[in-house]
Amino acid sequence: MLPESILKQLTDLARVDGATLHLGVYYKNTLVALCHALEDAIAQSQGRPVVLAAFQLGKWYLQEADRYGQLADRSRQIVILAAPDAGFAEHPTSQRSNVAIVPLSPTDPVAQEWHLTIVSPSYCAMVLCQELTAADYGPEGLPQSDLERKFYGLWTFVPQWVDRGAALLVERVARYQPALAEQLQRQLAAVAQEQATAPGEDWLTITQQVVNYLQSTHQHRHPALQPGQLGFEVGAPLDQNLVSNELQAFLRLAELLELSDGQNSGSAAEVAALTEAIGQLLDLPAAQLKRMRLAAALHRLGRWPAVWREGLADPSADCCDLSAVQVLRVMPRLRPIAHILNHLTEHWDGSGQPSGLAGDAIPLESRVVALCADFQHRRSRGEQPNEILQHYRDQSGRWDPKLLEALTLLAQGLQQGWELPQMPLRASSGLWLLDEGATS
Repeated sequence: MLPESILKQLTDLARVDGATLHLGVYYKNTLVALCHALEDAIAQSQGRPVVLAAFQLGKWYLQEADRYGQLADRSRQIVILAAPDAGFAEHPTSQRSNVAIVPLSPTDPVAQEWHLTIVSPSYCAMVLCQELTAADYGPEGLPQSDLERKFYGLWTFVPQWVDRGAALLVERVARYQPALAEQLQRQLAAVAQEQATAPGEDWLTITQQVVNYLQSTHQHRHPALQPGQLGFEVGAPLDQNLVSNELQAFLRLAELLELSDGQNSGSAAEVAALTEAIGQLLDLPAAQLKRMRLAAALHRLGRWPAVWREGLADPSADCCDLSAVQVLRVMPRLRPIAHILNHLTEHWDGSGQPSGLAGDAIPLESRVVALCADFQHRRSRGEQPNEILQHYRDQSGRWDPKLLEALTLLAQGLQQGWELPQMPLRASSGLWLLDEGATS
């Protein structure tokens, strides 16, 4: 990362906090689709945002200037940072009263970055990437196609990082236009005050829109493909990057759900670790373990209303609205995960929901993830493993007896000091799904 770049500054802040940022490599076509989806969500949001963008060169802004004119109708302020380029400051959008242009010095590291930061009372999102250098490309050299240019960075919905990214950009604006930076600080402060009373955004719809944009980009690259086909035999790296980001969109949504529960915000990683440990005790195949781990990372989607509107409800409660789970089905390779999440509230004795399945008719992965989610939730409330296991034995019709035996072994190990490794799930690690047949 370039010294003095916004990406470097943000990752340094995260390191000080001991936080993990989901950094990755993105192709240009992926970033274009992603930014368009996040920008268009402004029209659906409830408030007027502050939008900060960096385009490297003015000619890239010119390609988007008409779109930004439409965004200006819905925004309180748009600030465009770009290295000077003939004509971009004269475009009609740049003459709008709530659109400001900040010409960057060619030596400013931000001139090598691609930014989009949206901060509104009900909606925030950020794309923060830096173009790879010639040395980063290695022996293969610079790409021949513009679409194959690569960028390193992140995108997120998490307010903490969006706010920090915005603050760093305002500091950079202050080097060039101090008065504009002061105006931005006032506007962001006003947005922060409005956030306390703003209605919650429909993040499920926004996530679906991101996935739709990425899928449309893939379809545009290969018009002969039918919807849902992947066609990785053509332009594989670019196509895999698009699909990886479709998966990332759902992981970002799950991350928001985690943050909505201030008392148990690390549950997904812990449930994934427990799930994998149970799977290993059962000697399950590697592909099945990976499938369960991804389902564990997304397990809160199966309890969408309780989680999003009221905080995390007891995982054993049968209060599921499966709308979020059904959205997973827009990715054919995530249909096995949707199938797992769809049956998290089935009971061993057939008294559960949504299908009243009983015994081994309940998908094994669903039984494991549901049990691990409930166990983790109870431990987060301070219950001891022996107490939890006794509770399960008293609920003889709820849980698979074989899984309770495996959980008992695991609980004994935890009491003796076992530590379960909690590795963050990266979207690229979910690409094993591309080789798996989709199921209903």
